[in-house]
Amino acid sequence: MGASSHGAAIELEAGGRTVRLSSPEKVYFPERGFTKLDLARYYIAVGDGILRALRDRPTTLERYPEGLGGESFFQKRAPKNMPKWIPTAHITFPSGRFADEMCPTEVAAVLWAAQFGTFTFHPWPVRRDDTDRPDELRLDLDPQPGTDFKDAVRAAHELRALLEEHGLRGWPKTSGGRGLHVFVPIEPRWTFMQVRRAAIACGRELERRMPGRVTIAWWKEERGERIFVDYNQTARDRTIASAYSVRPRPHAPVSAPLLWDEVDDVAPQDFDIATMPVRYADVGDVHADMDDHRFSLDSLLELARRDEHDHGLGDLPYPPEYPKMPGEPKRVQPSRARHDDDT
Repeated sequence: MGASSHGAAIELEAGGRTVRLSSPEKVYFPERGFTKLDLARYYIAVGDGILRALRDRPTTLERYPEGLGGESFFQKRAPKNMPKWIPTAHITFPSGRFADEMCPTEVAAVLWAAQFGTFTFHPWPVRRDDTDRPDELRLDLDPQPGTDFKDAVRAAHELRALLEEHGLRGWPKTSGGRGLHVFVPIEPRWTFMQVRRAAIACGRELERRMPGRVTIAWWKEERGERIFVDYNQTARDRTIASAYSVRPRPHAPVSAPLLWDEVDDVAPQDFDIATMPVRYADVGDVHADMDDHRFSLDSLLELARRDEHDHGLGDLPYPPEYPKMPGEPKRVQPSRARHDDDT
């Protein structure tokens, strides 16, 4: 099917810039009939909100050039055809390799990425002026088989209380799937490894407070029907879908920022590219004040120190693509390790 069958190219305005949108009638979400133009208009409608989540952050693009069901890929390196007005940041991967990633500074950059089939934006938890020190602690509450969003909500309430005890405030959002994310803006003083230690400490404390309901076990075979606190989402080069990002699922859901007093009364499917602009027009970006705050990790890192020194709890496995890290336990699933020991 030729491009002409998807409509003639049009021009859209965003923040004083004009962005060309080719094939605006190309269907991206067949189940709902949403087109490339619908996606672009969605990102214009929530423009200030998603820009707040992405501003000055190195951002990986999750692209579906032919729409949902077509081939997809993660684009880490800024494409050669990227406009000069979109800045980049030099980032280093765990392997030691590096890339220059796009760093949106205006809504038109989001619209430009949507033109190339970007559904989901995956920003690093750093800004382009210091790509080695995160300014967000991101906590991912991931329901395992047998659990659901309501279980994640219960864990999130306990997490909120835990954070407050340590002088921190979290901002919750739906993942766009079944889970919840809680972001804490922090001072950019700590390394990725230190921020990961703080996330592990949070997860371990949640395990203690919610036995049988929360786990920090890296190996799926050990998690059971519990909410997994995915501490490795804080490792270098691991990213979480931004607020307002569209997720690649048939009903075109989005990652929805929430107020704490809303989390008990919503469901992830409430928020998609048709409903979110209505909500946004009504209440705006409910996380707009995040950048007004910067918290210290000192108290959580003290909790981590106590776990490590007083309770003998060491580091946990890193993601599989990582080089072996200092102090990391064996990166082999327990059942396989037992089998190897028996042979």
